[in-house]
Amino acid sequence: MATIAIVYFSGGGHTHLMAEAIAAGVRTAGHTADLLRITGEQINQGRWQDDAVMARLNEADAIVFGSPTYMGGVAAQFKAFIDAASSAWFAQQWKDKIAAGFTHSSSPSGDKQGTLLYLAINAAQHGMVWIGATDMPSQYQGKTDGINRLGSFLGIMGQSAMSMDGSPATIESGDRLTAELFGQRIAAAVARWMPQKVAVPA
Repeated sequence: MATIAIVYFSGGGHTHLMAEAIAAGVRTAGHTADLLRITGEQINQGRWQDDAVMARLNEADAIVFGSPTYMGGVAAQFKAFIDAASSAWFAQQWKDKIAAGFTHSSSPSGDKQGTLLYLAINAAQHGMVWIGATDMPSQYQGKTDGINRLGSFLGIMGQSAMSMDGSPATIESGDRLTAELFGQRIAAAVARWMPQKVAVPA
């Protein structure tokens, strides 16, 4: 059984719901999902630090990165984490791990691809193996389930209307299903990349 870490920041809760859906997909595939939420309390004078989180990331077989898209890029809190993770880069601790990414914004575009590109470039600098999405948008298959309704393949995207009244965060059912399937895909990639992790004992 492999461990797939999902490290993310969520301001309003939407990205958190996507992370939970990815974790559900990972668990459906029979692997362990480790949800690691970046918080403001981990940042002191602009620097992110949490040795326990870094240790869990270093031990994981795959890392899925997630951030809402703010002003065309990752959230500042998530960028602080990425900068601090350069310690893993120096030691090549994430080299050859499976990597993937996801994002959310309140508008259909929101320049979310900029966030996914940043996440993929960061993974490349760490020497990780990037996994994209493969589900065809449901509208091209005559379906109405909303799978990959935003047509993203570098990673997955979610979109929800901005809450102006403080109501709890929600995500579209299609985005939730897309995230669950993405979790299953990442788990399948780990199984192919690290077959010893899923070998059945004799």
